[in-house]
Amino acid sequence: MDQVKIGKFIAALRKEKGLTQEKLGEKLGVTNKTVSRWENGNYMPDVEMLSLLSNEFDVSINEIISGERLNLENFKKAADENLVTALDNSTFTLKEKIAFFKKKWLKEHISAIVLCVAIWVGVIVLLALKTRGTDIFPLMGAIGGLLAVVFYVILYNRMMIYVENRAYSPTPDDNEDQKKNN
Repeated sequence: MDQVKIGKFIAALRKEKGLTQEKLGEKLGVTNKTVSRWENGNYMPDVEMLSLLSNEFDVSINEIISGERLNLENFKKAADENLVTALDNSTFTLKEKIAFFKKKWLKEHISAIVLCVAIWVGVIVLLALKTRGTDIFPLMGAIGGLLAVVFYVILYNRMMIYVENRAYSPTPDDNEDQKKNN
């Protein structure tokens, strides 16, 4: 996809309709700066905007992405090329999805993790104070360490279940969250 060519095509279509960047922006619900960025090739309109532009200018999304009006012969070829380019440029790799959903899970559960760690530390400190001067302190350290490992394993498994459920079979809401956070 040639963003500059697409931008020039959007500008030409806008001018054909006799619209200013501000008027087009108002119709689409964006600022005139956004329209200017599209037309300069600095940014690409998202899929929703491509659909609105297509309707506004009575051209296909394929023509907008191609940056030119297409005759019937070139339409299918351009559609295939545009689809391959869009898929190459917009899909997340599995590794990227897994990393994204791990971060998301941690953000959603950070308060629970902090609370559990605080409780764990509090229990260890309380037991240490109550058993001061006895030989049970090394045993408490071992039990505390074991509890920390169990806590980590449980949380890690819960996180991986969350990640696997979303990375391998994402819902539309998850895809929107992923786009917003990247």
